[in-house]
Amino acid sequence: MLPVNFAVPDVLYHRELKDFGGQQLMDLGLRIEELPPEGVEQAKNFRDRKPGLSVPDAFALSLAKTQGWALLSGDGLLRELAAEETVECHGVLWLMDLMREKKIVDSQALLEGLSRIADHPRCRLPKREIRIRLERYGQAVEDS
Repeated sequence: MLPVNFAVPDVLYHRELKDFGGQQLMDLGLRIEELPPEGVEQAKNFRDRKPGLSVPDAFALSLAKTQGWALLSGDGLLRELAAEETVECHGVLWLMDLMREKKIVDSQALLEGLSRIADHPRCRLPKREIRIRLERYGQAVEDS
């Protein structure tokens, strides 16, 4: 099991996850959290500052900030605002590294998963970082 817990604001869950494996994610431990009124107000302020920020992303940042939690996102605008708000933020590569370090997922599965992500036409992950991990995962598969 990973040494972190995952939670999403209810609006993000209902708009982006519920119909795309949401129940499976909940079965794996994902928590759904409701923002208090002051958190909703904070999310509105985030959107005023960064009009391109989606409502779910603004809610996710507000939840992370109010709870003192880290944020998991690959969205550039959200990561930029998280940095401005001094909210720790990580991406999918960090999560894959953590899964490898804790031996949650074997190198073959990580290699296949990252290859699929990298091959997707909308992949915006840094190519250098992808290459480093693909080589690392591939070497681990060869060594096993």
